[in-house]
Amino acid sequence: MNIHEYQGKEILRKKGVSVPNGKVAFTVDEAVEAAKELGTDVVVVKAQIHAGGRGKAGGVKVAKSLDEVRTYAEELLGKTLVTHQTGPEGKEVKRLLIEEGCDIKQEYYVGLVLDRAISRVVLMASSEGGTEIEEVAEKTPEKIFKEEIDPLVGLTPFQARRIAFKLGIPNELVNKAVKFMIGLYEVFVEKDCSIAEINPLVVTGDGNVMALDAKLNFDSNALYRHPDIVELRDFDEEDPKEIEASKYDLSYVSLDGNIGCMVNGAGLAMSTMDIIKYYGGEPANFLDVGGGATTEKVTEAFKIILSDENVKGIFVNIFGGIMKCDVIATGVVEAAKQVGLSVPLVVRLEGTNVELGKRILEESGINVVSAESMADGAQKIVELVK
Repeated sequence: MNIHEYQGKEILRKKGVSVPNGKVAFTVDEAVEAAKELGTDVVVVKAQIHAGGRGKAGGVKVAKSLDEVRTYAEELLGKTLVTHQTGPEGKEVKRLLIEEGCDIKQEYYVGLVLDRAISRVVLMASSEGGTEIEEVAEKTPEKIFKEEIDPLVGLTPFQARRIAFKLGIPNELVNKAVKFMIGLYEVFVEKDCSIAEINPLVVTGDGNVMALDAKLNFDSNALYRHPDIVELRDFDEEDPKEIEASKYDLSYVSLDGNIGCMVNGAGLAMSTMDIIKYYGGEPANFLDVGGGATTEKVTEAFKIILSDENVKGIFVNIFGGIMKCDVIATGVVEAAKQVGLSVPLVVRLEGTNVELGKRILEESGINVVSAESMADGAQKIVELVK
């Protein structure tokens, strides 16, 4: 789950991590009023979307008067911002962060991620702040410093201090930088983050060390422990079909193709997408109904797939272990009757209660093409869609 920059900064602030003062604004008048309340000579107007690269895309403006704040707010609100992370379709700006300007002396990068190869959280840092870390890794990997964190001990002051010295942070500000990094790590662990990225971390003219930007992503599987984080969810930033899928505990991701896929198991979902592409097709989604799906969940999954106007055919690929084939078949029939099936449907069933599942489909009266294998099903749906 993602949240906005201003929300991430508020979480960090509560943990003692230094961030600039700022206010969120949903209208032009709110933006101007926020700038008045801040009362600084320089105000930064920042578009709030769930994507990086906003500055390069024109989503961050520096204003030196209230008139400029109004002009920039009018320009950004309602604008579709296209960055390297949004894709060509971009994202509409519906809220702004109005923030006090900072006297920036130096920019750095600091981030916490989970290194799956060693099963530990790693603190990453670079003196190349304000630049995408992927670009730094590609061009100047020697400028990235790392500290592996022992989960029993946590991020120790000496590790944070070592990073601070490697970054070249002024000696008199090292202790502030250490406090900053430890606070960031505590947020990462306590809030079950999957990433905590500060780019840039800045040293200011008045001797402060603060997060000029903040990106916090959270492990969706741990959200039941954090109702305060769930409240920060912005549905405007998410695909409506993915929102609907989450209500029924379905794993759904929209893609750009025209063949809807319904499977059970993430591994089977990826294999299904691969084999569709192998035979010249393009998957329209990743949809995993899971191992314990009910008829209701399968019905809703089918409805979600059919709600995508780009879908020209559906491939249901089920290997029933815990998931029973007759449950899938009943759900498919129920959904087809409720929604009205107007596109080709290919179903491959294998595993528990497979014969019963096939019989339910055969006797349903809906137009279903049976497949004997995953490859056979993929070929058939690609041909039918073409």
